[in-house]
Amino acid sequence: MGKASHTSTRGSAVNTSALLSLSSATPGTFTSVPTPSFTSTHVRRSTRKSTGESTDKISGKSRPPARRAVAPLAATAAALLLCGPLAAAPAHAADQPGGSTDAVKPPAHMSTVGGKRLGRPGTQMDPKPGAPALPKGLSGKSWLVADAESGDVLASHNAHWQLPPASTLKMLFADTLLPKMPKTKTHKVQLSDLEGMGEGSSLVGVKENYTYSVHDLWLGVFLRSGNDAVHVLSAMNGGVPATVREMQAHAKHLNARDTHVVTPDGYDEKGQVSSAYDLTLFARSGLQKADFREYCSTATAQFPGVFQKDKKGKKTRSSFGIQNTNRLLTGLGVEPYKGIAGVKNGNTTNAGATFTGVAQRGNRVLLVTVMNPQEKQPNEVYKETAKLFDWGFKASGSVNPVGTLVRPGAAGANHSSAGGEDGHEHAQASVSTDNGGSGGMWTAMGITGGSLALLGAVAFGVHRRWPLPELVRRRSRD
Repeated sequence: MGKASHTSTRGSAVNTSALLSLSSATPGTFTSVPTPSFTSTHVRRSTRKSTGESTDKISGKSRPPARRAVAPLAATAAALLLCGPLAAAPAHAADQPGGSTDAVKPPAHMSTVGGKRLGRPGTQMDPKPGAPALPKGLSGKSWLVADAESGDVLASHNAHWQLPPASTLKMLFADTLLPKMPKTKTHKVQLSDLEGMGEGSSLVGVKENYTYSVHDLWLGVFLRSGNDAVHVLSAMNGGVPATVREMQAHAKHLNARDTHVVTPDGYDEKGQVSSAYDLTLFARSGLQKADFREYCSTATAQFPGVFQKDKKGKKTRSSFGIQNTNRLLTGLGVEPYKGIAGVKNGNTTNAGATFTGVAQRGNRVLLVTVMNPQEKQPNEVYKETAKLFDWGFKASGSVNPVGTLVRPGAAGANHSSAGGEDGHEHAQASVSTDNGGSGGMWTAMGITGGSLALLGAVAFGVHRRWPLPELVRRRSRD
């Protein structure tokens, strides 16, 4: 059930499953079936993007966040019948601009984890002669560009500003829980599993009294930003409070000190904050895990639906297509970004649009996080992310790092004052390949005509190290 199909919707030359270990993913066929628009259990009265935005569809006035139990089976079943085309206004994270237009200034003093310059307000960049200028028109309250392998922060803007994270917090959720549950494990959903979701939560379409595999649920989390899938996985993990405690402990282990977890799904709640720096740490940690890389780079998949009787009266379970809400991956509404391979987007009233992405050019892999662009144009968070990726690939080698992405644990905490005028120190040493060369960690696998094509008959040797798996070399299968 819920087999992933790694395809791109606009003939992109990028590898939508560009990450090395996606060879372990189970291929499937994406059926062009209308996807239920699971915006809210209160279909007529309210919609709220992903984890926070609530608007009365009659008056058009915004309402404050509310947290309540989801409607019972009948309402969910009714939503299944209200299907629209897959590409038509899907109700999920990061589909509409949002957030306050109040351009509150960042604190004068912020965390210095990763380097003193990262604790300063404003833009931090240390160019060498000939370095490209930062792109114009950047309006994100906070953003960061980092080399995924070395951990060098190439440039940042209010990197440690504590802001609402929206569904990008699901990266921490996944990084915390993925190792605990085998993907083949199944669970029959109880109504209590779905209680406590925020009004207007983005949903993948999980139904009570139906059984799902952990694999199905993770597809729902990553592709549709489904808060219903998050809550079911949390229930399987001992409940929401226990999961929140584990997420907070894991954030502390990663030295993500700007993050305070209140909900596992990123729904707007008082005191729930993170930062561009911390979100980048979560992505970097998650990308060490093969399952995380698989899910965050999957463009489309089939999700289990309801049981239906055929003409002979035999019951079979239907499925419906779901598409990743990461528009730089799917190319829905914006140009797909060449080399994009994840990670997670989000959008709530308080957070606005948020996004962390990973992309590769040659042997260079970059992580970019953008939080709450103040330019309220459609897909602005993706446009600004693409600009920063372009700049980062051009700037690699022509700027001095302004900080570093620290290691987890006490060893990483010791690098809190690295960077800037104090002298930048890498949080980890370079690792050489078996043949003495320095290898990139991922290799692109081309997309041709929507079909995944490996570049030649090759096998990959993988060495694991912090922060990410490193592609050591290609070698023939013999």
